[in-house]
Amino acid sequence: MTEDLIRLPARDVVRLLRRGTVSPLDLIDAALARHAAVDGAVNAVPTLCPERARAAARRLMDDPGGLDVSAPGWLAGLPVLIKDLVDVAGVRSTQGSPLFADHVPDRSDLSVETLERRGAIVLGKTNTPEFGAGANTFNPVFGATRNPHDTRLTCGGSSGGAAVALATGMAWLATGSDMGGSLRIPAAFCGVVGLRPSPGRVARGPVPDPWCPLSVEGPMARDVADCALLLDAQTGAAAGDPLALEGPALPFLAAAERPQAPARVGWSPDLGLWPVDPEIRAVCEAAVRRFEDAGTVVEAAGPDFTGALDVFHALRAGAFVARLGPLLETVRDQLKPDVIWNIERGMAQTQADLAAAWRGRAALTARVAAFFETYDLLACPTTSVPPFPVEQRFVEAVGDNRFANYVDWLGITYTLTLTGCPVLSIPVGTTAVGLPVGLQLMARPRAEAALISAAALLEGLLNRPSVPITPRGEQAIRDHSHGSA
Repeated sequence: MTEDLIRLPARDVVRLLRRGTVSPLDLIDAALARHAAVDGAVNAVPTLCPERARAAARRLMDDPGGLDVSAPGWLAGLPVLIKDLVDVAGVRSTQGSPLFADHVPDRSDLSVETLERRGAIVLGKTNTPEFGAGANTFNPVFGATRNPHDTRLTCGGSSGGAAVALATGMAWLATGSDMGGSLRIPAAFCGVVGLRPSPGRVARGPVPDPWCPLSVEGPMARDVADCALLLDAQTGAAAGDPLALEGPALPFLAAAERPQAPARVGWSPDLGLWPVDPEIRAVCEAAVRRFEDAGTVVEAAGPDFTGALDVFHALRAGAFVARLGPLLETVRDQLKPDVIWNIERGMAQTQADLAAAWRGRAALTARVAAFFETYDLLACPTTSVPPFPVEQRFVEAVGDNRFANYVDWLGITYTLTLTGCPVLSIPVGTTAVGLPVGLQLMARPRAEAALISAAALLEGLLNRPSVPITPRGEQAIRDHSHGSA
């Protein structure tokens, strides 16, 4: 029964919960058994809270009073995993930093409170880079998280533990967060779905910069419909988040279950800015062209993203100062060099630098709006490269193009962050050696329903790799390549 349960889509499991066919306790046991079987190979979920989860399950089963049982995103006792950048009351919440290695908060983040009100049961925390800085998931508290498709490789980041947990069946749903691509990159590297929603779609906090739209919380899942289900469970206004939006008139899951073809899609292999591995480009373009089977016009087109690099670096550095600046003065020797670089860059900026960044973002926003007067979606690769060795901190070059820092290999994702539009990464194929490839789809601001609908349509047109999988080490990969597995 455990094996059967972990392979079911989240929406099917929620239906079983609502009917009483299975209990939340059954699912907790199934997820813990799967964790025991596979996490040793990938190190995705270093913190579990089974006692807290079982207590929450019993409370829900005895009396769900006070919970949002009529909400579209009612999860009815489904266990979920939370990224370790986000506080969960009574659970070790480290941010991947030795400074918080023993931190146990008294209160959960707003995003967690919303999920628990919708019947989610927190089972554990997923691994992340230190303070979420970087797109390779390793930290001095828990070590590195490995890609289940080849455990010699990185899973991406910073929501790497979440993506791996989904890909290996340790969770049906998991939360992530995204500033420069932290949801989308690990989704692409691990063959799952990650959605960066519009700022305010998922309430969060308390945070040092509640008005900043760069970083958002969002859903991750094994397929588009499950991702929509989790987004339904995450949405809704909250007094503690000044950007938080009211929930949609119709559930996002309904959009996934009634896929519709977009009229026109603009395809850009590189956003006019970034080097992309030729194999990634080819797999993504072949996938986008499948929209044509549904009558969609697909054309080479995209907004002009000139200046995105400088704008993003300025705004990101400012966000690092707001969030982590005080630590530089008191515990500098306990921060990793990448974090120090980000904070110091922000502190060295002038008001004129920030003003230029805001003006640049405004001009970019106008060009994106003009693009969406003609096109329904923008499509581009999620990553510039396939997964790389886990010991390699970041990508230093693509072909003859060298990057100046540890962030710029994420340019193809962070450029879309600046638009404020919802962006979804969907698995669309594999490289010649069997590594997942992800495609980004971006819709107009706050048009998550249209984005989800189109992504579900494309998902149905493609032959996607199957998840969950059992982690594959070097020997298993060698055996497979020789036809013995």
